[in-house]
This record gives sequence, C-alpha cells and structure tokens, in this order.
Amino acid sequence: MQKSFSDLEYAAKKKLTRRDRFLAEIDSVTPWGKLHKAVEPFYPRVEGAGRPPVGLARMLRMYVAQQCFGLSDEGIEDAIYDSQSIRAFVGIDLGR
Repeated sequence: MQKSFSDLEYAAKKKLTRRDRFLAEIDSVTPWGKLHKAVEPFYPRVEGAGRPPVGLARMLRMYVAQQCFGLSDEGIEDAIYDSQSIRAFVGIDLGR
C-alpha cells in the first residue's frame, strides 16, 4: 500500500512527542491478545446484509485511546482525524 504525504512527513520527523511516547508505552504494556480473547464472545458478528462492524482489534485500541485521553465517542473520532499519533496507534489510514 502506498503511503500518503502526511504519513511520510510524520515518519520523517525527528522528535517524538509526549503523546507518541505515551501511546508507544501503552501499546507495549497492554496485553492485546488477552483483551481480544476476553471481549470476542461479546462482540457483534456479521450476520446477513448490512454494514459490518469495525474490527475488534481496532475498536479495542480506539476505546483505550478514548479512556486515556478522556474523550467522548465524537471526541475520539475527531482525535483520529486530527492526530497522526492516535491514528497510528488505532491503525487507521485516512488514505484508504
């Protein structure tokens, strides 16, 4: 997949922000596999027609970021658009 100009510019920056470091630490200490297994039985499954739910791994990361920064549902959506570090943590590419 081709990277966007903003992704390339962000990857080339020299300084890590406090948010970058914080999210990297959260990523390294969170047992994602265990969380995924614990939540998976309760997560909606695709049944029939309609829009499929967002993947569980992405939703867990969005929820963790939302709780860490004290954001509402709309707030995390806005933060994903505004912040490259949150976008990278959640695993969202706006170019796709």
